[in-house]
Amino acid sequence: MSEAINKPAEEKKAAKYVLREVVEREVYQAAWDAKKRGEPVGWSSSKFPSEITEALGLNLVYPENQAAAIGAKHGGERMCEHAEAMGFDNDICAYARINLAYAAGHEAEEKPMPQPDFVLCCNNICNCMTKWYENLARMHNIPLIMIDVPYANTKEPDQNKIDYIRGQFDDAIKKLEEIAGRKMDMEKFEEACSNANRAAKAWLKVCSYLQYTPAPFAGFDLFNHMADIVTARAKKATALAFEQLADELEENVKTGKSTWKYEENHRIMFEGIPCWPQLGKLFKPLKERGINTTAVVYAPAFGFEYNNMDELMAAYCKAPNSVCIEKGVEWRETICKENNVDGILVHYNRSCKPWSGYMPEMERRFRKDLGVAVAGFDGDQADPRNFSEEQYNTRVEGLFEVMQANKAAKEGGNK
Repeated sequence: MSEAINKPAEEKKAAKYVLREVVEREVYQAAWDAKKRGEPVGWSSSKFPSEITEALGLNLVYPENQAAAIGAKHGGERMCEHAEAMGFDNDICAYARINLAYAAGHEAEEKPMPQPDFVLCCNNICNCMTKWYENLARMHNIPLIMIDVPYANTKEPDQNKIDYIRGQFDDAIKKLEEIAGRKMDMEKFEEACSNANRAAKAWLKVCSYLQYTPAPFAGFDLFNHMADIVTARAKKATALAFEQLADELEENVKTGKSTWKYEENHRIMFEGIPCWPQLGKLFKPLKERGINTTAVVYAPAFGFEYNNMDELMAAYCKAPNSVCIEKGVEWRETICKENNVDGILVHYNRSCKPWSGYMPEMERRFRKDLGVAVAGFDGDQADPRNFSEEQYNTRVEGLFEVMQANKAAKEGGNK
């Protein structure tokens, strides 16, 4: 019998490991390799249209992703302090402080990446991005390409906004062609758009599996997979990995398996960006009480699909901080209903003031429209100095008690 027949088949890697490899190989390692070859490498905000750079063969890395990774590995406080010593105020977003410190030469072994030759900014995330990226461009004396996305006062962007963004999109292509030293290949652009749509479709399918009761995975898992949809959404490998993850979750539904290993006594929406340095502390009191996070807005917000250029422009208008409050309420209440939540835990994120600023009104709407328990806590997406474990545990306990009381009242009414 041949050696090939005797050799056991290599076990297929789980999707979560494949997804990690995609980011490391196709984003970070690809950028380092490009830098060694003398090719330009860019830093990009998370919702800049990466379809352009993918088609031009330009490599990007993402400061927001880097800052989240540094924060999760407990380097955020050190980097924030470096930035504050440089003169950047403590009130500035922690992602910005971490990245500005790194751009100034302060090392971050937690997540190193090549220094930029150009920077790309789309202010659909927040206006802090504008000044953050202007500082990066000044610090390195490099080109800054900016796409301005107006705040949406209506649920859907009108044609004037789409045309305004399209003009900037076309201008960005010309500037990036100069940086790349080549013209845009429209076939490659269409391929990048196809990959981005395929990845988005698979990612949204993954998110949709939280509608099942019990859920086939722990909702916090979505946060662990976000790096791919943020940094590599126009790559085919990302689409394949998310399709594999969706297949695994489909199998979990059929077999009754789940990565949530506890009782699912309650289902909640986690509102906002997680506290990356405190993920373990966020998760602990939830699992102890059987509270699974089965709805989030942050994760599916990066899964947008489109069929033509106008729809592509409109898709980039729909970041959580750039839509009107009515659209924001609609998104959240729809996902709460679809995913059958009985509570909402709101993160008042010191770093993300635009997001947190309208949360009191959001809370009022949730209670009025959905009739669910709501509790809020103070924290930060990357600076651990702004999080109190004691306060958080108290708020989770209060949320749990109200959900328990609501559940008992409902059961009593049914009897």
